Amino acid sequence: MDYTNLGRTGLQVSRLCLGCMSFGAPDRGNHPWTLDEEASRPLIRRSIEAGINFFDTANVYSDGTSEEIVGRALRDFATRDDVVIATKVHGAMRPGPNGRGLSRKAILAEIDASLRRLGTDYVDLYQIHRWDPTTPIDETLAALDEVVRSGRARYVGASSMYAWQFAKALFLADRHGWSRFVSMQDHYNLLQREEEREMLPLCADQGIGVIPWSPLARGRLTRPWDDQTERSATDAFGRSLYGSDAGDRAIVDRVGEVADGHGVPRAQVALAWVLHQPVVTAPIVGVTRPEHLDDALAALQVSLDASEFAALAEPYRPHPIAGFA
Repeated sequence: MDYTNLGRTGLQVSRLCLGCMSFGAPDRGNHPWTLDEEASRPLIRRSIEAGINFFDTANVYSDGTSEEIVGRALRDFATRDDVVIATKVHGAMRPGPNGRGLSRKAILAEIDASLRRLGTDYVDLYQIHRWDPTTPIDETLAALDEVVRSGRARYVGASSMYAWQFAKALFLADRHGWSRFVSMQDHYNLLQREEEREMLPLCADQGIGVIPWSPLARGRLTRPWDDQTERSATDAFGRSLYGSDAGDRAIVDRVGEVADGHGVPRAQVALAWVLHQPVVTAPIVGVTRPEHLDDALAALQVSLDASEFAALAEPYRPHPIAGFA
């Protein structure tokens, strides 16, 4: 496993981040395809044994049970100082007007709740899951700064938003001397490349670590276009991200052609493409079977040449931005 700095921080993270949305009680939240604790633990353990030290979850994943499962597994299989735990805040965790969002009240309540579920005194990276239009961003930033200064988080990061919003947040943090976002968790893969227009150049300029979510496009890049899985059949959010665009079908076909040329599964090629992007720190990969982890690890060794990059990129057409909600 290779390791790299998260942006311009000194924090060393593995080149793959294990996404933990796949782990959680199937009867909690809106992800019936998640793995329960018994099925989750061997995958987390294998990830650690393979050298992955970076784990990303969120308070809303399976109604908090993802954090609980991940926290127990990391305590059993790793030393706390050897792993980088990231979680997120924003989504609804309880009924009522203050049960979600990025207000000072919500952030200070939710960081403590996440720490209890994870069974740790601090998280390494505390991220805002989305932009909150109902809360002034300076209130959010001041509350996050307090979380860092109190020792409950080492760094703060952000997720999908417009580049102008991210630039505003960075400016305000610098102006007030607050903890600055060090990472951007954005929606980026071969089927959704709109971040290349503004967000990725901004991150490169500002030294922000980029940890894309859904690098395999919810699995659409790993199988023939018309094939479905149990998850894709029940994943309403995933269907909102990827439609029936003819260019998308062509990209999926190109991934298959390049994969056949290398004699590897499609997932390895699609993930290798993301890993080859200079601004990307560590794609966030979700796994529900051992072969998913095997493909992710193997992708680190897949080398694509210029003609393959061109073939994979050529069918792409501009898309509406997806995943900000």
